[in-house]
Amino acid sequence: MKSKKTNRLINEKSPYLLQHAYNPVDWYAWGEQAFQKAAEEDKPIFLSIGYSTCHWCHVMEHESFEDEEVAKLMNDDFVCIKVDREERPDIDSIYMSICQALTGAGGWPLTVIMTPDKKPFFTGTYFPKESNYGRVGMLELIPRIKELWLTKKEDLLQSAEDITESVKQSVQSHLGDDLSLDVLTKAFKQFSERFDEEYGGFGSSPKFPSPHNLTFLLRYFLRTKEEKPLRMVIKTLFAMKRGGIYDQAGFGFHRYSTDRQWLLPHFEKMLYDQAMLAIAYTEAYQLTQDPFLKETVYEILSYVQLDLTDSNGGFYSAEDADSEGEEGKFYLWRKDEIKEILGSEHELFCDIFSIKDEGNFIDPFKGETLTGENIPYLTISLEEFAEKNEIDFETLQEFVTLAKEKLFIVRKERVHPHKDDKILADWNGLMITAFAKAGAIFNEDSFIQSAQKSAAFILEKMKSENYSLLHRYRDSEAAFDGTAEDYSFFIRGLIELYQATFDISFLNEAIKFQEYFDKHFLDEEYGGYFINSDLGEELIVRKKDLYDGAIPSSNSIAFLNLIELSRLTGKSYYENRARMLERTFSDEVNSMASAYTQFLSSVDYLRSKSFEIVLVEGNDKSESKKFIDAINSMFIPYKVVLVKNEVSEKVLDEIAPFTINMKSVDGKTTVYVCVDYSCSLPVNTVEEMVRLLQD
Repeated sequence: MKSKKTNRLINEKSPYLLQHAYNPVDWYAWGEQAFQKAAEEDKPIFLSIGYSTCHWCHVMEHESFEDEEVAKLMNDDFVCIKVDREERPDIDSIYMSICQALTGAGGWPLTVIMTPDKKPFFTGTYFPKESNYGRVGMLELIPRIKELWLTKKEDLLQSAEDITESVKQSVQSHLGDDLSLDVLTKAFKQFSERFDEEYGGFGSSPKFPSPHNLTFLLRYFLRTKEEKPLRMVIKTLFAMKRGGIYDQAGFGFHRYSTDRQWLLPHFEKMLYDQAMLAIAYTEAYQLTQDPFLKETVYEILSYVQLDLTDSNGGFYSAEDADSEGEEGKFYLWRKDEIKEILGSEHELFCDIFSIKDEGNFIDPFKGETLTGENIPYLTISLEEFAEKNEIDFETLQEFVTLAKEKLFIVRKERVHPHKDDKILADWNGLMITAFAKAGAIFNEDSFIQSAQKSAAFILEKMKSENYSLLHRYRDSEAAFDGTAEDYSFFIRGLIELYQATFDISFLNEAIKFQEYFDKHFLDEEYGGYFINSDLGEELIVRKKDLYDGAIPSSNSIAFLNLIELSRLTGKSYYENRARMLERTFSDEVNSMASAYTQFLSSVDYLRSKSFEIVLVEGNDKSESKKFIDAINSMFIPYKVVLVKNEVSEKVLDEIAPFTINMKSVDGKTTVYVCVDYSCSLPVNTVEEMVRLLQD
């Protein structure tokens, strides 16, 4: 039971920090007050990093941080600091990389013991209250650290210095060679070897969506015309949508699957997963025109619009895995409950979605079926089920849609999981990208409007006059200096919004943010972007992120932005920076190609035939839509489109001087198709334009 007494965290805005505001632990937020106290009292710092929808963070809080005995030890022997990794990804990135280097593993909650000057000498993740199953408990760990601090302090300080120096050495940059196209094949082979032919995805369990791996494989298919990369993508996308990792009743994807078959999810829902998966399903639809993929995009984005959108337009960060203290309780069903909702038709629904009297949900930690509890999932497609049971497919579809709606209405009355309602500039950038891309490809105004509202929110609430960004907005407060992800992801969103709306202001804003980003984050000597601005807080190391993990890295997205800005403006310095960035990270990428798929998509971009398409509107303004629709119907990932009209012409001539002499011919909508700024003769028909794009 939580104490009624609060600690300092009660004054914070972070939902995660506020969750710990009633702990008996004397928590500080990250800041000088805590470090000064540690120095004055000669105590090590206990740093705990997590996020509000993290299941094991909740477990450690309940077991240890709410426990008076553990809290007393912590308060006596440490200065204790809580950090929300989603508010301070820069801090998290540094100490997580140290944890992974020292222990070979990482995760949240992240636990770091360090000196008052922020240098770590011990790291780990989750610690129970008492030692068990070979895992040291807090009641044993804290006295052990205290004893070492009192008796072998010099050794600990030296260890902290050595670790810090090692980290500094590991982030030293150098320029390598250009990457060869062999690296694309290397990545494909690594995925091919790990591909699960039976269930889709890669490896065994747990399985993560990692959508940028799939979008890389779509591009590899386009390059090679080999059948397997496309088959791997489609198999995986279909399997994920049918599985329990997908919320069959309320839409949207859970964080990952604890099993090989995509059936048993870890239940938290993250904004960035919805964004990246929507992009992957959208591009796969563009390539295959399969309506199942389009339906999935609409469902994902409708979930975000309904459940993760602030009234002012920004997108919330996440929904928790837990409700009423139990993981997944909100999402699980008993068969008798479904019978009560659906009546005589419940058996058909239960057959389709594998619902059983005894339950189908296996607790991933205990390996036991939770008695009577079910997560809805399909083991075969709805088409296969209809054929196998001799049911008309359209009739079955209608039945399933109506049944899901009934379950959704009932589920709304349950106690909902906690919603993390902070608005992050970087994750909003990803979601803007997804909505803008889907809106353009599916000709769906509501998607484009969602993207525009989020962009307007960030531009109004989280941007300064000099184009610096703040990272987090919550409860009427914007705070924390923007990181490289904030700039690269938001710039990406603005570029996609321009491609969806051809409102020149979005391209203009993207260029101005890129100028600020280059000025304060770019490593002029060795290329690439640091996580932190040169104006920001000084941490123990200034590093660059590259790994394309749960989301793409800031440098991978910046790589793409630089290429597209060079194509959109015709200005070579963007491409020069992109090519330098490639050389910065070439050795790292070569070492494990499949870990850098978003980066590799840009390597492919630089070495592929890419198009700059300039559309000049004629007298009939409605004509241009036919051309845009034709472009959006084709999967051409390496292209940019510029639209020149009375509104945009003056600004476009300044932003993209190569378009100055491009005019409408005979008052008709006129298209110039360029490859590396070498342009074909202008054309006035959709058919002629498509022919040039297909050559």
